[in-house]
Amino acid sequence: MMDIKTTCLGVLMLGDASGYEIRKSFEEGPFSHFAEGGFGSIYPALTKLTKEGLVTCTAHQQEKRPAKKVYHITDAGWSHLEAAMREKIPSEDKIKSDLLFVLFFADWQSPDWIARVIDARIAYYREKLDHMAECGTQFEKTMGRSLVLGFGMAVYQASLDYLVANREAFIAVAGYAKSPLSSAAE
Repeated sequence: MMDIKTTCLGVLMLGDASGYEIRKSFEEGPFSHFAEGGFGSIYPALTKLTKEGLVTCTAHQQEKRPAKKVYHITDAGWSHLEAAMREKIPSEDKIKSDLLFVLFFADWQSPDWIARVIDARIAYYREKLDHMAECGTQFEKTMGRSLVLGFGMAVYQASLDYLVANREAFIAVAGYAKSPLSSAAE
């Protein structure tokens, strides 16, 4: 997994940004489907990157607000980013999903609950796909960016298609098994 310093440099490769704008790139922007970064990790990373000379920071005064710090990747930062991306083969993708955990135990849950959970996730996947399509129009298109966006959209589309195709099957198994707790009470 790329460390937060490397992913922050990647965001800055797209253009100068504040810490808030970097976080938005991870939450809503072009990195939202494959990288993470929160305030708790971004600002310490930016401080280290600045000390290492990989980024510069300029304070922009704002009316009735603290100065906005805007970061810019340096030539050394570009070199560091390129080297970090070539350093080793990327680690395996990790899928951590509360949804999959809940559905793993679908047999012990009510059909109504499973239907609600699946319907909510179907809606989420549809919104995510729409957002990604919109996101794809906000940045300069390069072949790499287009292909990564397409890959992310294919993953979400496959997940959506699977839930739509198997919604009724999940609901049908819900409530099939008795809870181990209800068996112990008998």
